[in-house]
Amino acid sequence: MITISYVVLGFISRSETKEYLRKNHFVNYKDIPSSSVSPTITIVAPAYNESLNIIESTRSLMSLHYVNYDIVVVNDGSDDDTLEELIKVYDLERVDDYILSEQLKTEPLRKGVFRSKNPAFEKLTVVDKENGGKSDALNMGFNISRSKYVVSIDVDCLLVEDALQRMVKPFLEETKKSVIASGGVIRLANACTIKDGRLLEVNLPKSMLVRAQIIEYLRAFLLGRMAWSRLNGLLVISGAFGLFDRKTVIEVGGYDRETVGEDMELVVRMRRYMEDKREAYKVYYIPDPLCWTEVPDDRKVFVSQRNRWTRGTIETLKKHRKLGLNRKYGFLGMISMPYWFIFERLAPIIEVVGIIYFSMLLIFRGVRWDYAIALFVLFYLFSVIFSLVTLYAEELTFGQYLKKGYGRKLILMCFLEPFILHPLVLYAAIKGNFIYYFSKEKKWGNMKRKGLTNEHA
Repeated sequence: MITISYVVLGFISRSETKEYLRKNHFVNYKDIPSSSVSPTITIVAPAYNESLNIIESTRSLMSLHYVNYDIVVVNDGSDDDTLEELIKVYDLERVDDYILSEQLKTEPLRKGVFRSKNPAFEKLTVVDKENGGKSDALNMGFNISRSKYVVSIDVDCLLVEDALQRMVKPFLEETKKSVIASGGVIRLANACTIKDGRLLEVNLPKSMLVRAQIIEYLRAFLLGRMAWSRLNGLLVISGAFGLFDRKTVIEVGGYDRETVGEDMELVVRMRRYMEDKREAYKVYYIPDPLCWTEVPDDRKVFVSQRNRWTRGTIETLKKHRKLGLNRKYGFLGMISMPYWFIFERLAPIIEVVGIIYFSMLLIFRGVRWDYAIALFVLFYLFSVIFSLVTLYAEELTFGQYLKKGYGRKLILMCFLEPFILHPLVLYAAIKGNFIYYFSKEKKWGNMKRKGLTNEHA
């Protein structure tokens, strides 16, 4: 079933990508940021102990090619020198008379709201608040924003210069449906050359774990989310980079502060809200490589990240279980929710049960080796071929890994990735299930940064 679904999604994704490239070949994106009537956008970047990346990331956000936008960096109770770095570099001073909206409940301010004394940094606002987690920090950003649209972004991400005009384009051109959100491709910044907040050179990291994640991310974004966007069944927009209709987010109550999968939960709740209103809507996905972020190169950190993703998925599916197989919610209820429940929620459990059963067959000598070997070869080759097709699609469309030798190394990784990455993903998923059902841990998890430079290839 999952093999067939991947093939179907692959064909849909191919069709959608071709259509997107054909339409956007004639688009002059320079007209969007240069127009004074371009919609207003606020970029909200929550930061917790991000002193390694905060200046580089903020500089990147300050250099975007768009007119009507501002930046809100929310320092979520950091106990390092994140705030001090921002104050020093951007010449910030506290604003005592700042009027703060409290439409969404958040933890209180700590040192307050800061603006720059330098007119060159007038787009930047820094908020220092008590620690409440990423969701709480994002809600604070939505409270401060006065824009029509809000971008939520991880502060360790770098955006390309035209990211905003590409992300806002669906909101401008869709006339028959309300666009409530759009998401973009996330690419890996590990080992890339970055200077003054700009990505200068795409490099291939030496870490096998990171290289395997390159293949995984390409599969997920190019041959997964592109298809779900075409079907209007997308359930998740990456927390690293997403653009939202601020009014809708406020109406649904903002990010859920009690979940570790806040990005998926918000999108599902927004979709549920629109379905209940019986209003035509759309969640878009942009295939351009607009956002580059640092991913774990340490197995322990990787497992921590993925078990958090598992817990977030479980929480979201459980909280919105009313949608599943409910005709009232159309494609969302009849296709998207069941698909995620079977192939994301249950898949690791089914796989572990299969491993246990196979182990019992080994013990009691009940294995039909001709069938067992044939099945292993079949599904391994399918996995490799699917990854190779994804790599081929990347080279034909956006071609980010063009240096000599990179293609050969990534092709090799397509053969190795099932042995390098999948066991860790499976272990993390089972661990996430165990934590959710037995310890009820609500921690977001700590992603240790090495900094967005090319010194840690």
